[in-house]
Amino acid sequence: MSPTDKLLVWLHGHVKTPPFSKEARIEAGYLLRRLQRGDKLEMPESRPMPSIGARVHELRITDGKTRSEWRIVYRIDEDAIVLVDVFRKTTQKTPKAVIDTCRGRLRDYDQE
Repeated sequence: MSPTDKLLVWLHGHVKTPPFSKEARIEAGYLLRRLQRGDKLEMPESRPMPSIGARVHELRITDGKTRSEWRIVYRIDEDAIVLVDVFRKTTQKTPKAVIDTCRGRLRDYDQE
């Protein structure tokens, strides 16, 4: 890790095998590393999530081995990449419970 890389701050969730396949875990790690180095990710790897908050995005991981879609909700802060949640996407729309939970975690994080 370079001294200029942003820290990863995990508020909830993890990326491990299982339930992620080895390939999906490696892809997630690669994308997180790019974020740490300051790369701006866009579709199809990442998309903004303004319904959760400013600077909030979701990484989009397709796991071909398990036929799963994974999402990693994160926020880009000046000094860190804040990882808010990791979940398996099962519907077209992000569930309201996930959105509300992520908002609450970020609110609590900002108050600390």
